[in-house]
Amino acid sequence: MILYEYPCNERVRSLLRVEHLFDRLFFFAKGIDAHYHHIAVATLFDLLDICDRTDLRGAILQDLERQRTALGALRQHPGVDVQLLDAMLAEIQSAAANLGAQGRVGQELRDNEWLASLRGRVSVPGGSSQVDMPSYFSWQIKPPEARSENLRQWIMTFMPLYKGLALILRLLRDSGDVVDAVARQGAYQDMLGGKVFQLLRVWVDAGLDVFPEMSANKYVIWVRFARQDSDLKPQPITDDVPFKLARCNL
Repeated sequence: MILYEYPCNERVRSLLRVEHLFDRLFFFAKGIDAHYHHIAVATLFDLLDICDRTDLRGAILQDLERQRTALGALRQHPGVDVQLLDAMLAEIQSAAANLGAQGRVGQELRDNEWLASLRGRVSVPGGSSQVDMPSYFSWQIKPPEARSENLRQWIMTFMPLYKGLALILRLLRDSGDVVDAVARQGAYQDMLGGKVFQLLRVWVDAGLDVFPEMSANKYVIWVRFARQDSDLKPQPITDDVPFKLARCNL
C-alpha cells in the first residue's frame, strides 16, 4: 500500500514541507559520496531559509503546549491509561523544553562565515563549483568521515526543532481512525456536516497504478483517483478504487 497525505490547512502544509526537507537531509547525510553531501548541505540552507521567513520554532512550541494542555485534561477521565498518558506528557515536556532553550534555530550555521559564504553561492546555479569556491571543493574531497562529522555537527542544531515537529505530526497522524472506502468510478465524497479535519491520509494498492487528488473543506471531502498517461499527464479514471482513509484532527 502507498500512503498519500493531504493537509487541510496551511499550518499543517508547512509542517509537512519541513518534514520532507528533514527526510531528504537525513537520507543524503548518511551517504559517503560528495554529491550526496552537497545535497545535504543545500537542504540545510533550505531549512535555514524557512526558519528565517517564518517563526517555525514558535509555532511548534505553541502546538506542543496546546497538546500538553489537552492531554492533561484527560487525566480524570475514566478508562484513561494514566501511565501511558504521563509518558506522553513527559515526551511533550522534554521536546518543548529542549526547543525552548535553544534560541534561534540554526544560529550556529549563520555565525559560521564559511557556511554563510557557501549559502550565497549554493543559491546561484553552478555557483558552488570549484571555479567560484575552491574552498568548498577542498571540503568535498576530504575523507567521507570528515565531511560526515561536519554534517553531524551542523544537523545537531536543528534536532530540537525536528523532534518537536515529528512529535506534533505523530500525534496528528495517530488521531485518525483508518476506515475502508471505495471510490465509485474513481471518485469518493464524504459529507462532514461542519466537522473540520487537519490532515487526510489515503492508502491505495500500489498495483493499481493510481494516485489520489484530494480536497476538503468543512462540508465535504473529495478524493478523485487518476492515472498518468504516456506523457505523464494525470488522467481521471472511471474504475472503482478500494482504498483506506484516515481523517486526522487534534
